[in-house]
Amino acid sequence: MVESITRGLIGFTIMSIAGFAPWALSGLHLYRSIGEAGLYGVCALVFIVLSGPLLHRLIIGPGSLWRFYVLFSLAFFAYAAAWTVSWMTLGGNKGSIVGLLMGTVLMGWMLAAAFDAHRAATVVIAALFVGNAIGYFSGGWLLDLLSSTRTHPVFDKLAWGVCYGIGFGAALGFAFHVCQRAARDRLK
Repeated sequence: MVESITRGLIGFTIMSIAGFAPWALSGLHLYRSIGEAGLYGVCALVFIVLSGPLLHRLIIGPGSLWRFYVLFSLAFFAYAAAWTVSWMTLGGNKGSIVGLLMGTVLMGWMLAAAFDAHRAATVVIAALFVGNAIGYFSGGWLLDLLSSTRTHPVFDKLAWGVCYGIGFGAALGFAFHVCQRAARDRLK
């Protein structure tokens, strides 16, 4: 469990810093050229591309890289789409909370289904929501704090990515571990 949580935390934090980089480095340009949904799409693509090398070991057994890519790509796309639609429709904290909830429900259900761990779905969804919300909202708080101290805007946005990565990454590590409990038991 500790190894999975640590692997998720470290890997997803690195992914998150890179995933927040398009917004931090050229968000205004991307927003103007491809729109808000396009900007979020670019960020989500970075997350998905980096997920395999950084997180595939969360899946036990041979061929974990490609199995992880398929599962995570589908689950993260569903999560990101739900969050983006909620954010763009409702806006502000309400949009964020609804998006985080809808996104983590979809992702948690998909992870549990992929490992035939339906009984664990509620725990997985709850963990993903709590970890994601802690990372997301603490990152937003840190962004506001750093912005008020006149630090560099790129640093401020990437700091949000660090918080998001830590919270959501730890939850992902936990979720993958819980979903594979039966497989681990059979291997013993």
